[in-house]
Amino acid sequence: MPPVPTDTAAPQPPAAPRSDAAATAAAAPPAGSAGRGEAEGTEPPPAGEERAVTAPLVGPPGPPKAAAPERETWTRQMDFIMSCVGFAVGLGNVWRFPYLCYKNGGGVFLIPYLLIVFVGGIPVFFLEVALGQFMKQGGIAAWNIAPLFKGLGLASMVIVFFCNSYYIMILVWGLFYLVHSLTDTLPWATCGHSWNTEQCAELFHLELCRNGSANASAGTFNFSCTDLADKRSPVIEFWENKVLRLSGDLSEPGEMNWQMILCLVTTWVVVYFCIWKGVKSTGKIVYFTALFPYVVLIMLLVHGVTLPGALGGIVYYLKPDWSKLAEAQVWIDAGTQIFFSYAIGLGALTALGSYNRFHNNCYRDAYILAVINSSTSFFAGFVVFSVLGFMASEQGVDISKVAESGPGLAFIAYPKAVTLMPLSPLWATLFFFMLLVLGLDSQFVGVEGFITGILDLFPQPGAGSLRRELTAALCCVVCCLIDLSMVTQGGMYVFQLFDYYSASGITLLWQAFWECVVIAWVYGADRFMDDVARMIGYRPLPFMKWCWAVVTPLVCVGIFVFHVVNYKPLTYNKTYVYPWWGDAIGWVLALSSMLCIPCTVLYKLLRCKGSLRERWQLLTTPIWGHHHLEYLTPEAEAKLLAPEPPKEKATLFETVI
Repeated sequence: MPPVPTDTAAPQPPAAPRSDAAATAAAAPPAGSAGRGEAEGTEPPPAGEERAVTAPLVGPPGPPKAAAPERETWTRQMDFIMSCVGFAVGLGNVWRFPYLCYKNGGGVFLIPYLLIVFVGGIPVFFLEVALGQFMKQGGIAAWNIAPLFKGLGLASMVIVFFCNSYYIMILVWGLFYLVHSLTDTLPWATCGHSWNTEQCAELFHLELCRNGSANASAGTFNFSCTDLADKRSPVIEFWENKVLRLSGDLSEPGEMNWQMILCLVTTWVVVYFCIWKGVKSTGKIVYFTALFPYVVLIMLLVHGVTLPGALGGIVYYLKPDWSKLAEAQVWIDAGTQIFFSYAIGLGALTALGSYNRFHNNCYRDAYILAVINSSTSFFAGFVVFSVLGFMASEQGVDISKVAESGPGLAFIAYPKAVTLMPLSPLWATLFFFMLLVLGLDSQFVGVEGFITGILDLFPQPGAGSLRRELTAALCCVVCCLIDLSMVTQGGMYVFQLFDYYSASGITLLWQAFWECVVIAWVYGADRFMDDVARMIGYRPLPFMKWCWAVVTPLVCVGIFVFHVVNYKPLTYNKTYVYPWWGDAIGWVLALSSMLCIPCTVLYKLLRCKGSLRERWQLLTTPIWGHHHLEYLTPEAEAKLLAPEPPKEKATLFETVI
């Protein structure tokens, strides 16, 4: 493990300034460094017990106690970059962005998208990574920077736990398709299988119906266009009857699919062995999982542009429709997509940043990762629409009839397009292997972020690696048990409940709003900018401070209100409407994370003693770690080494909810 860098590793800025919110706390030992059992030479009390703000910085006489263990760091900084790429660049870049781009005016969509990237995506992304790097803590403990709002960390852990639970089902379906691609003839290309119905039809001849023929014939096939309306594609029947075995209602869970259970267990075992040894092993695996999808995307693009009709698909993807800029939905889609694809509000970016060296240039990294993320989304659009253009050309329909997003693209549209290609099993294998790898790193980095938050919440310095391995195993087992509800015949309805509510745009926007407000207005935007300067050696552009303080919260509020006002009950496949109790379960999932923030604030304020102003001052005073004392400027350190004796004791409750 590399040694922690010393003060000489970067130019030192002036003594840390106090923001207005913290100015009244200046009379007490600064920033909590002398209190709450966090100073050198004092034992931190267990969570849930009272702690008095009386511990001096200079330890008591006697033999010195063992120093706090050094936090694990990335072997090299590129490990951090690759982990962030692997986590943030996921399935949403491939199956959601291209569809939104075509739906919202083609190339015109890039205008609101890039604008919100700079005023919303990058500022919050940078805030989360810098917070983790500065505090050297995971998603929960990092909010010791403003302990009153530690509920932000709890909320992010709830969201990422739900994400870990349902997101893996996409990998399970991908693995199922991958296994069935290893054949001479793709099983979803033909009818006549045990899962097919009498309505299954391989040839639709829709181009004849589109040309106005009420009746048509092709070779030995005689049919009417009215008859074709009731026919079903073998691709859809494979998805619904073989993979999902879909029941008719959320209240009909039906039987479990043993093949899906096998794929589920296999996927969780792979995830566990990717993260069980910590960031040292994770940092190596992400080099493959983050880079391999780009190799496959390039191969698919090279093959896709050679197909007939591909150019028409790409033109359809980029064709500008300037009138779309006047529609509010276009701007809302851009903002929601950014918060999804940048993995904001999940706490995992904070956890990844906590393993950085203290003087790592996280400001530069934030811009690099933003360029990689958005460029991948744009590039994936060419891959997807070149294939969809070919598919529309082969079927003789408009491309709007075959354009899909989400699971519809991955498991219906693209598999159908592959059946029309020569060497279809090869391209199907490549596509689903890429899908599996693309989602795998997002999954195990999300699990890594959750485990980091849990371990930092209950620190045991001498526990060793066995404690981490057991925690990771327990997390994987619990999530796997929850996933059993999604491998039943009603599992798709459960999956959509989690996807629509637990990690929806509403929850992520709520989280991002409070993160910006707490850092900018409670801790102090200028103060945090100075903390960043202490790490990277210079202050970021003032633009970043104004985004945290004003612009980004306004963007979050605007999109949040739009989501609430335009809320519609959840439906599946535009036909099945969820019952009222299903939507109620969904709102419980959403509110379970959103209410963590106000409930924790109220709990801490009510349990603390003193006047409201005294409680606020005490509970918004940061709890510094041991590493912060090493990086204090000489001026500030001189003040801390000879503190005045406190006139009275103030009690603080750090109860873990």
